[in-house]
Amino acid sequence: MNNALILLIEDEPEIVEILETYFAREGFRTISANDGAIGLAHHQRLKPDLIVLDVKLPGLDGFEILAAIRRRGDTPVIMATALAEDLDKLQALRIGADDYVVKPYNPMEIVARAKAVLRRTSGRDARQQIRIGALTVDPVAYMAFVDLGTGQRSLELTRTEFRLLQCMASSPNRVFERSELVDACLPEGEALERTVDSHISNLRRKLASAGADGLLVGVRGVGYRLGDSGG
Repeated sequence: MNNALILLIEDEPEIVEILETYFAREGFRTISANDGAIGLAHHQRLKPDLIVLDVKLPGLDGFEILAAIRRRGDTPVIMATALAEDLDKLQALRIGADDYVVKPYNPMEIVARAKAVLRRTSGRDARQQIRIGALTVDPVAYMAFVDLGTGQRSLELTRTEFRLLQCMASSPNRVFERSELVDACLPEGEALERTVDSHISNLRRKLASAGADGLLVGVRGVGYRLGDSGG
């Protein structure tokens, strides 16, 4: 984490200056952009370790920028914005934000959340493909597919759904408590146990549509299990 590069996409110079100061105190490097086009160019060229992204920007807004970043890869993103509506937060998380902070915020909180996101994302080691029955999870390519012998069917998963699938696939047939899945897979801004149920429901539906119905099952009063023994 030391010397990690943080890209600040923010059009308010005062906020940029404050964040740069606080990140520097903790040993981080920073680069800033005051609009989306410059931010995306910096992302492409400099490969930052994490992005702090405002929503209201000249030109492209933060949601469009986040979508473009997600099409490129898996760079962690913290949305930092004055938009406090739940729909805005949910949209950001659905597109693939790792966390969401509402302005005005304490810059120390941004730094603390950045550290937490970097710990979580760097802890996901790039293992070989994981196979459970007809399901294959590829952590390196960030892909999952089902092969029933008549061809592969790719699963179109959100970032959080893939995290949940990878986490459970790493320990087949083990029952994961909801609290474990929250800690391992959900952004801080989304860390409610009931939110796991919603993501798992969508994941089960997508698995069933691909022909892997019954692979992911709920264990009443405990949590969820992924494995061949699921009925």
